[in-house]
Amino acid sequence: MKKFIHIIILYMASFISIAYAADAIVIDGGSNKAISIAIVPFGGDTTQPDIATIIGKDLYNSGIFEPLPRQNMLSTPHNPTEVSFRDWSAVNAQFLLIGNIASVGGKLQVKYYLYNVASQQQVLNGSVSGAPNKIRGLAHYVSDQVFEKLTAIKGAFSTKLLYVSESGNNTNYALKMADYDGANPVTLLTSKEPILSPRFSPDNKKVLYVSFESKRPRIYVQDIATGTREQLTNYTGLNSAPAWSPDGKTIAFVLSKDGNPELYTMRLDSKLVHRLTNNNAIDTEPVWNKNGNSIYFTSDRSGAPQIYKINVASGSTERVSTTGNYNANPKLSADDGMLVMVHRQDGYRNFVIAAQNLVTNRVTILSNTNLDDSPTIAPNGTMVIYATRQQGKGALMLASINGRVHTELPVDDGDVREPSWSSFAR
Repeated sequence: MKKFIHIIILYMASFISIAYAADAIVIDGGSNKAISIAIVPFGGDTTQPDIATIIGKDLYNSGIFEPLPRQNMLSTPHNPTEVSFRDWSAVNAQFLLIGNIASVGGKLQVKYYLYNVASQQQVLNGSVSGAPNKIRGLAHYVSDQVFEKLTAIKGAFSTKLLYVSESGNNTNYALKMADYDGANPVTLLTSKEPILSPRFSPDNKKVLYVSFESKRPRIYVQDIATGTREQLTNYTGLNSAPAWSPDGKTIAFVLSKDGNPELYTMRLDSKLVHRLTNNNAIDTEPVWNKNGNSIYFTSDRSGAPQIYKINVASGSTERVSTTGNYNANPKLSADDGMLVMVHRQDGYRNFVIAAQNLVTNRVTILSNTNLDDSPTIAPNGTMVIYATRQQGKGALMLASINGRVHTELPVDDGDVREPSWSSFAR
């Protein structure tokens, strides 16, 4: 069974472009040096988790910022009127974030203040409140505000992550949802049979996935809040690799009911199925572009897996990947500007994660191991999460798109795989 699943995974299987905004301080993410920011431990209710550490990790993960080490942190008043900019300049802090936490009416209120050290000006301030058990969510919110102010890019730290966990001597599978950094996991589905290819709906309210609970791969859709689920396909052979259209009304997926894996679409309201491809190659792993008029997919029609694009209306197809002897499992950035994929360079055996700029076709290697798979890209295009092997187990790694950061996510003790990033909340 595991060998069969691996085959299915295999076949189902540039730097940041910054937009300038008049009301934002814009930092070039492609610069060689990260931006130094001091994030002082927040004052007030010190019984709460260290919110400054969470914010610092968020900003670091983007690859654009370098938070000042805690041992270099100055003793700074949390009153915004008492900041000593000369002292912070002396330790090479370009920006400074301070704040306070208070309990108000049974909720926690977080106030934050961001300063440009060189100009000695406050560039951002705000507050956010929530339940005491949502302190990490409050921290991610502050991170999003700081990130957007300093880069003009919407922060993605409040987004969610899907992944599949395999554990236990009898092999139990679980579909889980967590914060983008792996914290606060909740289980959406458990099964004795494999679960593959989870995907958030565009509004983040539902999830598509492939389940082997009937001993054969079938596609399901599940409401996240209620757990209500519906089986969408029951065809002979492969029913795999589901992907939502941008409007959430249609899915693309793979069927082999006629003998060869081909791409299909299904209208979710009518269940009307339409075949997209028809050739002797293996066509799999579809992903829609932002307008829903094209689908990127993996095909071996050139003799080895490469990335192609098909026009949904006309069926016209063109090859997209241009570098390497193997490219598969494509994912698109929200602006369609970057393609992330599993990649192997000519003359090498290692499978790594790479990003291809779809304007220049430049390919940048993002991972540094040799069995990397299932990339998923943050909705703002700044980070990638992918599956790999660490100490003999499946693990999830986060890499910044500029290649500066590589860090393992602290998820389950079991084997984890199949990560999928949510979109921005609507």
